[in-house]
Amino acid sequence: MEKKIQVTINGFPVDIQKGKTILEAAEEEGIKIPTLCYHKDLCVAGNCRVCVVEVVGQKRLSAACATPCEEGMEILTNSLKVRNSRKHIIELLLAEHNADCTKCYRNGNCELQDLASEYKIMTQDFIELAPLKNYTIDMFSPSIMKDDSKCIRCQRCVRTCAELQGVNALTVAYKGDRMKIATFFEKAMNDVVCTNCGQCVNHCPTGALVEKNYIEEVWEAISDPTKHVVVQTAPAVRVGLGEEMGMKPGERVTGKMAAALKRLGFDSVLDTDFTADLTIIEEGNELLSRLKKALVDKDKNVKLPMATSCSPGWIKYIEHLYPEYLDNLSTCKSPQQMFGALAKTYYAKARNLDPENIISVSIMPCTAKKFEAHRPEMHDSGYRDVDYVLTTRELAILIKQAGLDFDKLPPAKFDRLMGESTGAGVIFGATGGVMEAALRTAYELVTGREVPFENLNITSVRGMEGVRKATIKIEKPLKEWAFLDGVELKCAVAHGLVNAKKVMDAIKAGKADFHFVEIMACPGGCLGGGGQPIPTNPEIRGKRAEAIYAEDAELPIRKSHENPEVQKLYKDFLKEPLGEISHHLLHTKYTKRERF
Repeated sequence: MEKKIQVTINGFPVDIQKGKTILEAAEEEGIKIPTLCYHKDLCVAGNCRVCVVEVVGQKRLSAACATPCEEGMEILTNSLKVRNSRKHIIELLLAEHNADCTKCYRNGNCELQDLASEYKIMTQDFIELAPLKNYTIDMFSPSIMKDDSKCIRCQRCVRTCAELQGVNALTVAYKGDRMKIATFFEKAMNDVVCTNCGQCVNHCPTGALVEKNYIEEVWEAISDPTKHVVVQTAPAVRVGLGEEMGMKPGERVTGKMAAALKRLGFDSVLDTDFTADLTIIEEGNELLSRLKKALVDKDKNVKLPMATSCSPGWIKYIEHLYPEYLDNLSTCKSPQQMFGALAKTYYAKARNLDPENIISVSIMPCTAKKFEAHRPEMHDSGYRDVDYVLTTRELAILIKQAGLDFDKLPPAKFDRLMGESTGAGVIFGATGGVMEAALRTAYELVTGREVPFENLNITSVRGMEGVRKATIKIEKPLKEWAFLDGVELKCAVAHGLVNAKKVMDAIKAGKADFHFVEIMACPGGCLGGGGQPIPTNPEIRGKRAEAIYAEDAELPIRKSHENPEVQKLYKDFLKEPLGEISHHLLHTKYTKRERF
């Protein structure tokens, strides 16, 4: 049994687990201590000092986030000394902060703004330094904007980029009053190793880092009678959007989301899950093709393990840091980009539309998808495949601007042709989901039987551990796959780029013999993406994951290859997996980038 110690908080005795911080002890007792630099995803820094408390007998105030409780400690969280100190710290932060809150993208969801309101900072006792500083705004990235005038130097973004992602695109530069958050040689974020994952945006407490938004461009497209605007929505959006609309984390709003999109004026409301199913068929066949070449043809040029290519943040990461393994990537485009290419070819032909007049919009949980849509490789339809990418947060803004009462919207269904999906497509939104969906299809293609897991739930690839491994033995395959009889298919799943590094380093060192690897750039997978509602933390990501698997379990079809609309797509247009049309529209290659 874990040892307990006794402390007093504001005069009341409290028994707590030894080793817990003052912040954690207070939270357990229902006492809120304000924080700015602290985040559950990150190591303790104690930078901002907003969380100071008074420990009786000590001369100086202590940072609650960084101070462990000790036996007999007397803690005051609300003394006059503590309140005055916190108020002065907030005033000092505001003195260097561009506090034009009504014009800020984070207005209404800013932790500094909330604290200024709670502590009623109505006057400014310190000189306003923001107008005197030569602040810059980096707007060159298609995904992320960086505004130094709103930075409070809490360093959450730096720790996020280093600890969660292992990228280190952001760092601390200079000292004293010149100290700032900068990139390599202060280059634009578009010109450094930044993967556009947006985790820095999700963890920033103010408006110093935000997504590049395309809200007005989408409104203009919807309002243009000459344009046919189609919208696709990623699986993680339906388990995140509700939070932006005042619901609890983990609320599924699939039907309400579809209804809202129709009322916003989109001409066709479709589903990225459709092309998630398509991705599984193309990717599963690609994996089996590689295995055949390696095991039967003894082709030494075949690259194994094959790695998934759905996460654009992961793609940019490998381009920068492991370019020698680019050929190990599946050549499949992400579901977003497959959808975009088909929208201006297959969909245009079926609806008798000029693709030049089609505007393709996607709603994604991911800021890196904005970058992906801008990539020069993504024009295989003859046009830019995806015109605009909005995050889950941006969609919420559209719904609020339109005056829709989201809670009262009657559920609606996606439109047909590219709107039907399976449970396998839904679980793409969670870490391990692509792997699970691929194994459901690949195993059945090879053996003619369902995967040997209860109710199709491959629990060994689920969960929130940073790296997970699974092995599935293939027994009694169909005749054409006899060479796989007895083969143990070895798989690995990683989420968060710091864990991607662990997997790639193991492969590079020859310490891993995987056949198939799934890597997602963001913690938790897409459900924890850089475009999801703020705040995000392990508990919230867990609730979203539960919602995704619940949606999968309730759908009538749960295997990608059984999606009737995908079957029709192959019959009427693509003809066969990995065929000539598929190769042109649905597959691509990536290129090496610099390491800084």
